[in-house]
Amino acid sequence: MRKLRTIEMKRLSVEEFRQAEKRPLVVVLDDVRSMYNVGSIFRTADAFRVEAVYLCGISATPPHAEIHKTALGAEDSVAWRHFDTALDAVAQLRAGGYEVYAVEQAEGSVMLPDFSPRPGRRCAVVLGNEVKGVRQEVIDRCDGCIEIPQFGTKHSMNVSVTAGIMMYVLTQGVREKAFSPG
Repeated sequence: MRKLRTIEMKRLSVEEFRQAEKRPLVVVLDDVRSMYNVGSIFRTADAFRVEAVYLCGISATPPHAEIHKTALGAEDSVAWRHFDTALDAVAQLRAGGYEVYAVEQAEGSVMLPDFSPRPGRRCAVVLGNEVKGVRQEVIDRCDGCIEIPQFGTKHSMNVSVTAGIMMYVLTQGVREKAFSPG
C-alpha cells in the first residue's frame, strides 16, 4: 500500500467546488466562540461538500488568520453567511423549506443512529456555543433535536468534532452516485 500524493487525488479547484453540486445540508453555528473551531468546521464542510455554513452571533467570519489556520482555504470554497442571531438563520431556513434540527441533549431528542431526514427535504443542523450549547430559544424554533450517543464520563464533545460526525452521517447515501470518483 502506498500513500497517495496530493496531485494523484484529483481534488477540485475552488472554482470547480463552487460550481459543483452540493449535498443538501447547511451547518448553523450558534455563537461558536473559537475561530479554530469555525475554521475546522469550514474544512470539514468542504470535505463533505455541504451547501453552506451559517455563522451566527459572536461566531467569527472570514477573513481571519485564526480561521484560516484550521480551514486551510476552505473558507474560500464553502459558501457562508453571517446572521445577527441563530434565530434569524433558523427562520430563513424554515421559510426556505429546510427541516432544522438542533444538535443537543434534550428531552425527546432523537439519537443520531435513529435519525433519518425526510426524503427529498433539505436539512440544516444547529451547533451551539462551546460552553452553553444551543440556546433554548433556538431549540424551540427547530423541528427537533438530534443527539449523538456518548458512553464515557463527559457529557459533551468539541463542537468541531460534533460537526464532523453530523456532516459525515447526514451526507452518507445522499446522491452518492453524483459524487462517485471519475
